Amino acid sequence: MQIRFDAKTVAVTGAGHGFGRAIARRFAALGARVFATDVTAATLAETAATGGITTQVVDLRDRAAGAAWIAGIERAAGARAIDVLVNNAGGVAGQTNRPIEDVPDADWDVIFDIGVNAAFALCRAAVPGMKQRGGGRIVNISSGAGLQASLTGIQAYCAAKHAVVGLTRQLAHELGSFGITVNSVAPGFIRTNEATERQWDSYGPAGQRALLDRIAMKRLGSAEDIADAVVFFASDLAGFVNGQILSVDGGR
Repeated sequence: MQIRFDAKTVAVTGAGHGFGRAIARRFAALGARVFATDVTAATLAETAATGGITTQVVDLRDRAAGAAWIAGIERAAGARAIDVLVNNAGGVAGQTNRPIEDVPDADWDVIFDIGVNAAFALCRAAVPGMKQRGGGRIVNISSGAGLQASLTGIQAYCAAKHAVVGLTRQLAHELGSFGITVNSVAPGFIRTNEATERQWDSYGPAGQRALLDRIAMKRLGSAEDIADAVVFFASDLAGFVNGQILSVDGGR
């Protein structure tokens, strides 16, 4: 069976680099009409350079702006509901590991705003159209940190990714009867941006070797590996897969 998304409308957040860029490009290559967002115009332009991707700069910490982005996609698609929503925006917001007593409210809040609150707001905005059409796919990018303690040591990041897992499972139960599936991809450690490069460097040669030794396949994955998992959840092959968290980590 060949997986294609011709005539499908796909929305991807955090598409300026890393996982989001790979996901947006993969859907576009498979025939989808892709709408992608991030907070930086320059990186979005790089994502769209391969074609088939419409970009818009949106700060998803503003929930109203996120909802407006969804509404704009539906208008551009001719009042058609979004077929696939990929909530990928997240990350550590430039933070590093600190003792909990040194973490200010603002640093905790920004990670939740980007990684959890934005996903909630976009689901809330996209679901009515999906219900009206009678189906849809939502794929949330969580993390191995949503299933156990985080390698980053960043409390808000770990808690936020656990929240994404919880949101995924709850919405799967709520929306399944409307033909809407909600699943999550949980990547292992993958070097995709400045934050993960800093984290990788901080381990040093011995720590890097130890991390690789804990992976059954003895290598790190790629952003394309995550895109493949997202495409599976969005495809007809996963029509009866709902509420699942797929670890893409090489076998830890």
